[in-house]
Parts: sequence; C-alpha cells; structure tokens
Amino acid sequence: MKGQHEARLQSRHKYLLFKESLFVRDIVRDRWLYFILFPGILYFIIFKYVPMFGLIMAFEDYQPHLGFMNSSWVGLKHFERFFTEPQFWILFRNTILLAIYNLVFFFPLPIVLALMLNEVRNKIFKRFAQTLLYLPHFVSWVVAVGIFYVLFTTEGGIVNELIQSIGIEKIPFLLSEDWFRTMIVSQSIWKEAGWGTIIFLAALSGVDLQLYEASRIDGAGRWRQLWHITLPAIRSTIVILFILRLGTFLDTGFEHIFLMLNSMNREVGEVFDTYVYMKGLTQGQYSYSAAVGLFKSMVGLVLVLGSNWMAKKLGEEGIY
Repeated sequence: MKGQHEARLQSRHKYLLFKESLFVRDIVRDRWLYFILFPGILYFIIFKYVPMFGLIMAFEDYQPHLGFMNSSWVGLKHFERFFTEPQFWILFRNTILLAIYNLVFFFPLPIVLALMLNEVRNKIFKRFAQTLLYLPHFVSWVVAVGIFYVLFTTEGGIVNELIQSIGIEKIPFLLSEDWFRTMIVSQSIWKEAGWGTIIFLAALSGVDLQLYEASRIDGAGRWRQLWHITLPAIRSTIVILFILRLGTFLDTGFEHIFLMLNSMNREVGEVFDTYVYMKGLTQGQYSYSAAVGLFKSMVGLVLVLGSNWMAKKLGEEGIY
C-alpha cells in the first residue's frame, strides 16, 4: 500500500510539472498577446480592485486624519441610518423609475438601429448614417445638456418658439417634474443609442449568409428572415449585454442628472448618485456616502447573479 501511495504521489507530481511546463510554454508562445493585455489588467487592478479596500469606510466612522486603520468601527450604523432616512424611499423611487425607463426605452433601441442598419445595402449611405449616430457619443454631457437647454428653454428656445407659433402655451420642459424623466431618457437615447449599435452590428456580421439564401429559396421575406435567422443569431449577445446592463441598473449617471437638476424638479430628480455627491463631497460624510454606494453595488451584484442564473435556466450561455 505504501508503494502504491508513493507511486500515486510521483504520478501526481509529474502531472503538475507537465501542466506547469505547458503553461510556461503557452506564456512564452503568446508573450506579445499578454504584453498587450498587461496595461488593461494593470488598469483594472489599480483603479477597480485596489480602491475596493476603501469599502471598509462604510463600516467605520471614518476620519481622514486617522485613516482607515485608526478610525472607530461602527458596524452597520450607516446602513441603518440610510434605510431609516425619510429621503430613502424618495431616492429609491426616483432611481428605480429612471432605471426602468432606461431599460425599457433605451436598451432595445441600439438593437433596432443595428437591425435597420444591417438592412441597408448602399454602403456609402450606411457609413454616413453610422457616423451621424456615433458622433453624439463623443460629446460631453455638459455640451449635450447645453444643447437641450438651448432647444427647450422657455426663454427663446427653438422648440418652445415653434409651440408658441401654433398657438400653444410654452411648456417648461427643463423645470417641470412631469417632463424630467422624459428629458433624461431622451438625452441618453440621443447621445448613446448609436454607439450601442457597434456590438450588435459586429454580432450581425457573423451571421451565415447562406441561411438567408436558403430562406429566400423557401420563400421567406425580410420579416421572416429577421425573426427566424437574424434575431436568434444575436440572441446570446442580447442576453449577455442585458445581464451586464442589470449590473449598473441603479447607475443613472451622476453628471447627467446633476446637470439637469434644479430647485423645481429636485423632488423627482434626486437619485442615489447625486445624494452620494451631496453627502460625501459637499458635507464630508464619507462613511455614510460609502455605505450608500456599497448598497448600490450590492443591488447590482444581486441582479447580475440572478439574471445570469435565469439565463442559464433558459438555456442561454450567460456571462460565466
């Protein structure tokens, strides 16, 4: 028995050495690919993983002059305060509604645009349309909100001037609580929908053209080809992006919301992102704002895990 045990250990040792040699060989063979990958890995380590150490702040009464190690530990005190704040449900409602609006109206639009562009046969027009759709992505939110301000302000705004010219009273788009969410979603669509088509167009380029030829022989029209060939071909891409989207479900965009906020629409416009800014940076409540941010992250984690599990159950690949 002892000899068999030693033989198994030697066999195991040889196997591990073989695996290690294969790993080293692969590293050497693909060294330039790893070299190109290294800056990206370094970026995520420095700016994504290392800052996670600061999450300890959410469980402390953090004082900058004491640092993380010497600040007093308070446990879940800041979370209890956050959940019992009267403003919590207002923030929760505003954030959830904006997130749902973005998910319902914004997420499907890049798919629709990609499908439409995929049907364009004139290459010159297709490239021109893609350029027009991509351009707003490179405009900062400051400029984007400024453009909408010029268009929709009641003091000389082009849209309100047109409305008034047909005998209708001017509409305070930028000050009205009723129009706030519509304006936010519209701006997001205008700025990012075109850029979002890139991944879907890349997925569409991988669809086998022979499938379309076979379907045309069988008498299938454009709509049947779209429903039975195109959409099933990019379904996995849609599912993966939907899962990733849920990971940032509560991230409504601080800069965008902050620029659109004013005293007239704050009741419906204040969200977790702006609340963290107000409490953390303007009032110096670092631990409390860290607790709010951690709550947002945990919600995103739960949504990603849950949606990935559901995708697996439905036969899709998921993200892991």
